[in-house]
Amino acid sequence: MNNEIENKLDSIELNLLKQIADIEKTPMGAYNIRENGKGILRNTTSNIDIITKTDKSGIDIVIKPNTKNESVHIPVILTQGGFNDVVYNDFYIGENADVVIVAGCGIHNNSCQTAEHDGIHTFHLEKNAKVKYIEKHYGEGTGTGSKILNPQTIIYLEDGSTLEMETVQIEGVTKTIRETKAELGANTNLVITERIMTAKDQVAKTIFDVNLNGENSSVHVASRSIAKDTSTQEFISNVNGNNKCFGHVECDAIIMDKAKVISTPKIVANHIDSSLVHEAAIGKIAGEQLVKLMTLGLTEKEAEEQIINGFLK
Repeated sequence: MNNEIENKLDSIELNLLKQIADIEKTPMGAYNIRENGKGILRNTTSNIDIITKTDKSGIDIVIKPNTKNESVHIPVILTQGGFNDVVYNDFYIGENADVVIVAGCGIHNNSCQTAEHDGIHTFHLEKNAKVKYIEKHYGEGTGTGSKILNPQTIIYLEDGSTLEMETVQIEGVTKTIRETKAELGANTNLVITERIMTAKDQVAKTIFDVNLNGENSSVHVASRSIAKDTSTQEFISNVNGNNKCFGHVECDAIIMDKAKVISTPKIVANHIDSSLVHEAAIGKIAGEQLVKLMTLGLTEKEAEEQIINGFLK
């Protein structure tokens, strides 16, 4: 296959794609790559169609029923300051399909102006569909301009469907508000894993709002974060049990230096057979962990980095 991506993009753009979507060459399957507000590369398959919206910026990704072992890559990269990219992507996943979707946004900003991407992704999973969704956010560049990412994910799970969502933001993003809203039908399962690291004066806010409407619906939210320097993080979760259901929310944060972390988990049981649990823990790296690693020959900084890397896995 001709390496279409390598032929079209420069080293900065290729690095962004590698960071957010593990793309180093043209991916197999369907893909849509967006740069500075415009689609630059696209491929569809017999089972997966990608259609440009006509009423607003964005695309519709339509996956046929019973599609198995296929993937969709829809990364976004920004390399210009003074640019605010807003995009609306809708995913229509057919009955009994089982696919992987890789998204995310990378910003390279060498300017003194703000570069911002606001991605609104809506998932419609039909009966017994299954999706693994991976979304990574990354910022870099030598300029003083902010790198802002505000992802919003809206999820509708029909009976028997499953969505596994993995979100990662571990470097370089100046400010972010990350919102996830979900409506779950009967016998559905939503699993969300979030990893965030902030440093300097960066700000990250996460909001989860989940309605367990169907009988035997379930959600598990696990957030792990590290706040360094003078950065600020806020975690908010609202889980409403409206039927016989199970919900589990856990938020674990390591706080360092002069950072600030706020965690507000909320659970509401509106049905006698709803079972909901929330856990929140915030603390510094334990001294005995550092000492143990330093006895193996690591410096304090190296030991700290090992603990952080292990915590965010």
